[in-house]
This record gives sequence, structure tokens and C-alpha cells, in this order.
Amino acid sequence: QVQLVESGGGLVQAGGSLRLSCAASGRTFSSAAMGWFRQAPGKERELVAAISWSGGTTYYADSVKGRFTISRDNVKNTLYLQMNSLKPEDTAVYYCAASSQFRVATMTRDFGSWGQGTQVTVSS
Repeated sequence: QVQLVESGGGLVQAGGSLRLSCAASGRTFSSAAMGWFRQAPGKERELVAAISWSGGTTYYADSVKGRFTISRDNVKNTLYLQMNSLKPEDTAVYYCAASSQFRVATMTRDFGSWGQGTQVTVSS
């Protein structure tokens, strides 16, 4: 399994930007599809964005399309989520996750390794 550690969360005003990073350890990162999930208080965990092993295919939830960008660096073993035009409804704990498959995964059950999460708070 791959170990994942997120960073880059924080407090930002509406309209601002943040860049989340997820450092992965283990040789399987470069062959694994990856995803960013988020969970707000009282809500279920939801997929925000996903990316294939090569970075060639991406998926975004409708709520973040045009504002968030997922990317990866397989040399640095790092996954990123660039978040622009943030809204108060983006407030949540953000998790990165690794899938056992190499193609883009969009179901929570497809992801077997999870980070500890990083808090993102967007003030109005």
C-alpha cells in the first residue's frame, strides 16, 4: 500500500486560492489512479477530483469544474489540487486517496489508501 500525507490546507477568504499537496511513499504511486475527496460536517465524503496514473485523464465533480485542477508529479510522488475561486461551501476536510487501478476511479470503494486529511476553511 501507499502512504499518503496531505498538506496545504488553511483559512482563506471567499474568492481566494489554495494548493493542496499529497506526498506519497511507496513505489506504487506512479501506477495508481489518485483522487481528492472532501467531507464537510454532517455530510458524506464526496469525490472532488480524480486523475489517472499518467495524469492524462481527469475527472471533476460538477461543483468544482472550472475552479479546481488536479495534477500529479510521478517523479516527486506528489499529488496536487489547485483550488481557485473558493466558496464557503468548499469548507471541508480534504483527503487524498490512492486507487488499486491505473485508470481514473470515481467510486469510493475503488480507493484503498487514504491520507489523514487537511482542513480547508473558506470564510465569507
